[in-house]
Amino acid sequence: MTTTDVLLAGIVLLGSCVQWLTGMGFALVAVPALVLLLGPAEGVVLANCAAGAISVVGLAGGWRRVRPGAMVPLCAAAACTVPAGAWLTRQLPAPALLLVMGGLVTAAVLLVMRGARVPALRGTKGAVAAGAVGGFMNSAAGVGGPPVSLYAVNAGWTVREFVPNAQFYGVVVNAFSVAANGVPGLGGARWGWVVAAMAVGAVIGRVLAERISERRARLLVLSLALAGGVTAVGKGVWGL
Repeated sequence: MTTTDVLLAGIVLLGSCVQWLTGMGFALVAVPALVLLLGPAEGVVLANCAAGAISVVGLAGGWRRVRPGAMVPLCAAAACTVPAGAWLTRQLPAPALLLVMGGLVTAAVLLVMRGARVPALRGTKGAVAAGAVGGFMNSAAGVGGPPVSLYAVNAGWTVREFVPNAQFYGVVVNAFSVAANGVPGLGGARWGWVVAAMAVGAVIGRVLAERISERRARLLVLSLALAGGVTAVGKGVWGL
């Protein structure tokens, strides 16, 4: 097991843990670190695969609480913009991609931290707008959740309402993103470490969810994501 394998497993374990704590957060926490470790292209597609798989498992127990009226326009809009995000990742050099990804993560985290109230993110039009931005961000930077979070805030959803819908969105948008970007070229042993880390992270996350308040867990996720986003921006600027 190489140093890269250890770091990769640690990043995936942490991302999986916070995903089970808050219903979202794998990509926010893991993408900046995965991008720095594996490169922009591989880091994003691995995040798409892992976040999608975690969402599938999480959705199994909450699919009855999914709101089709909101999810259909969200997911349809995301499907339309995923190809544009995938195209962007193929056009930009690595430093520019790091800068774009880090900037998107940082901006998204700051908006979610503020709980921004945006009248345009309400109703069906708001769902379409959030889905379109989320689809583009997910395939370009591996982070499609913040626009959905902002939509949920403006729609007045409770956490209980938000989690299964976020997981449903995660399944759909990550499936589209993987179809557009492909799968990461990891060897069999490295895939094994990734799967094991996801499983361990899920167990730890479930245990911690009973002991840590939602507010503290959310603050931890956003703080880690902000640090990662700023780091990615710094490395992107340095490489230009």
